[in-house]
Amino acid sequence: MADLVIRPATEADLSVVGAITVEAYRADGFVDAHDDYASTLADAASRYRDAELLVAVDSVSAVVLGSVTVVRPGTPYAEVSRPGELEFRMLSVASAARGRGVGEALVRAVIARARAAGAGSVVLSSSERMLAAHRLYERLGFTRLPERDWSPLPGLNLRAYAYGMPL
Repeated sequence: MADLVIRPATEADLSVVGAITVEAYRADGFVDAHDDYASTLADAASRYRDAELLVAVDSVSAVVLGSVTVVRPGTPYAEVSRPGELEFRMLSVASAARGRGVGEALVRAVIARARAAGAGSVVLSSSERMLAAHRLYERLGFTRLPERDWSPLPGLNLRAYAYGMPL
């Protein structure tokens, strides 16, 4: 992970962030060309405006390798967060960068942001089919939060997870 830099996205990053996000979800079979959610994933400009958008870039080439959207409760992208929590959404890594620790670095950056903001926990919701993501979250210390599981559409079940800030 030493070859990565995590930083806030810039306006110049937005088109590549949108493309990487859609590509990552498509590669894993979570959206297809006819899925309305693909347009939401592609809209990095709205995430940049209404949340905090972080990118992981290669420290040598400065190529964007992945992104994550950091969300505060009560804001447009919030789904499961409550006061005192920070939420993240749309974690994505370019296919060519998988296996380099990009996703883990982005999640750790969210945890660091939450700690700096004095949040008590980091929460997220993830499709029950995103098993690789669940393994990452659990390895980093996230635990299931089944009382916040939900379903935005019939047949799409989302599992909630939380990471409590160690004292």
